Amino acid sequence: MTDIASLVASALNLPVKGVTATIDLLDSGATVPFISRYRKERTGSLDEVEVRAIEQQLRRTREMEERREFVRQSIADAGGMTERLSQRLAEATTITEIEDIYAPFKPKKRTRATIAREKGLEPLAKRIMSGQMPRATDDEISGAQDIIAEWASESTRLRNLTRRTMQRTAILTASPTKGKEAELAASPLAGYGTFSQSVRRIASHQYLALRRAEREGLVKVKFSLDGDETRLVEQLTDAFMPRNNTKETAATIGMAVADAYKRLLRPSVETEISASLKSEADRVAIGIFADNLRQLLLASPLKGERVLAIDPGYRTGCKTVALDEAGTLLDESVIYPTAPKNDTAGAERILRHLISTHRLTAIALGNGTASRETERFLKSTGLIPTEKIFIVSEDGASVYSASELARKEFPDKDVTVRGAVSIGRRLIDPLAELVKIDPKSIGVGQYQHDVDQAALKDALDYTVMACVNAVGVDVNTASEKLLSYISGIGPSLAANIVAYRRENGAFGERSDLKRVPRLGDKAFELSAGFLRIPGGDQALDNTGIHPESYGTVAKMAHCIGASVADLPGNSALLDRLDAEKLAEAGIGGRETIADIIAELRKPGRDPRTDSATDAFHPAIESFEQLAVGQTVPGIVSNITAFGAFVNLGIKEHGLIHISRVAPRRISAVSDVLHLGQQVEAKIIELDQTRRRISLSLI
Repeated sequence: MTDIASLVASALNLPVKGVTATIDLLDSGATVPFISRYRKERTGSLDEVEVRAIEQQLRRTREMEERREFVRQSIADAGGMTERLSQRLAEATTITEIEDIYAPFKPKKRTRATIAREKGLEPLAKRIMSGQMPRATDDEISGAQDIIAEWASESTRLRNLTRRTMQRTAILTASPTKGKEAELAASPLAGYGTFSQSVRRIASHQYLALRRAEREGLVKVKFSLDGDETRLVEQLTDAFMPRNNTKETAATIGMAVADAYKRLLRPSVETEISASLKSEADRVAIGIFADNLRQLLLASPLKGERVLAIDPGYRTGCKTVALDEAGTLLDESVIYPTAPKNDTAGAERILRHLISTHRLTAIALGNGTASRETERFLKSTGLIPTEKIFIVSEDGASVYSASELARKEFPDKDVTVRGAVSIGRRLIDPLAELVKIDPKSIGVGQYQHDVDQAALKDALDYTVMACVNAVGVDVNTASEKLLSYISGIGPSLAANIVAYRRENGAFGERSDLKRVPRLGDKAFELSAGFLRIPGGDQALDNTGIHPESYGTVAKMAHCIGASVADLPGNSALLDRLDAEKLAEAGIGGRETIADIIAELRKPGRDPRTDSATDAFHPAIESFEQLAVGQTVPGIVSNITAFGAFVNLGIKEHGLIHISRVAPRRISAVSDVLHLGQQVEAKIIELDQTRRRISLSLI
């Protein structure tokens, strides 16, 4: 454990003590949210980002150690282990170093070198390397050179020299595939037909786009060296050449090294570099996707509003549902205010009835087909104030409406009703609704199908879990899906909680959770702090204070002559509590006490309500209304490595390139913009053919 912890701590530049404690907790089954929130004294107050980094680095480090041990055993079994080799293996700090050491011992396919060995030519190759040039046929010399070339390709020194040179000077270039020029020209990837960039400078989104273009057969990609390749071969030859050689052996070895470079070394290093570029591109793209998802999930809910939700359409009409403050379906109908029926009078009559009957106060309108026409109709009726008409993204709504989860939730409703309900619930509580949808269907991120899918799933699953636990959930109203993301719960226990709730009624206090089948002490420890019971029997149950600290709260209250029930929301009493002095008095850990005081100041606080929810009202209705130089309002709909896409209220979204986001160079678009942010942008270019809009942030 100590060695692993030291390796992880060194890689992340974090204190070994805190890393060791975190690893112990992770190995005991604790989750990242639980550790970062409730075990600060043990970890030295490592935050959630650091604890998550430890979790990921621990996985990578253990995988590397497993590989190191496998290589050690394989070399020993082959009879090749020496004290020097063992030391090199122990000192290797990367997988690449370990694989370089293993290369000469790795089982090989049938190659030119193995064929030469089968012909008994290895002794000849060794004699040539020792500076002797015995009489031999051309075929025998050629076979010996094949063996020497393999030795050269397995040389750590030569691999490192080739690797460093290519990493420094290699250029990736692309050219159109013969016969695919027209298809490429019509593709969104058209710009990559004449692409050229050094491997040192290529951006993550460029590399993923290049790979996609190559995979679709539109371009051919190759490496070239920005320099004298002949010079590199000379350096490789000099590095490999034995001291005692003749002119004849030197020429023979030189040709073998040149062959090794062309046939073995360079292709192998190109594969390494490609894998490294892909890994880095995946890391960046997945990070952007996770950040976007986090912003969507933590969008401010619309508290206390009863919502009329509309999934707009033309021929089949607008599916309309009425929802209460909790998102419960109250009523449903279909209206036809748009073409071809244009029944505005009938539509207004139905809406007036729904709004009056169910006391509806806001409208959630899907942003799909017929959205703008429906929006104009809604505003013309005056039934709901314009500032309470919200345009809601439909991305993923159809996926949810056809899912098993939706069928289970609304078994007697068709997909159109389920979709309208989902649109409304996204406005009422984005987090609770979006967790029901595969994050990849939500419509944010870049090149999501091109990145490592296992890594993407891990990142997105963690993001959802982190967001759910950061907010906390009402255990008496949360859906089974939402509960499944709570620390220590999972799908099985979530189903048990919902079943218990259905059979026995609402939970009165957190301790009642222990009555749920299979919810043992460990699950309770990991989950209880993230589950809320508003209006329950215990005042602290509607806070982020963990039940294990209720005794600490009682001692804190006693110190100032108050009761626990007096503390929540009472600033006058809470101002009398000093975390440092209470910790010194042995009441509890300083960090824990500070967190308790912060929770008591805002009991039941939803961190998402710290930002306002404002309706976006577009100024344009069609692409044809746009003109270069025009200033338009918009709302950020997606963030990528190269810029931000902006919803202008029409089908075509505009793009603010990263170079146009801020007057000074920034490292990431997210440094300035976030999803859902309303912006003013200037149109700097319009592509009428492709209907593309280039914007500059004002």
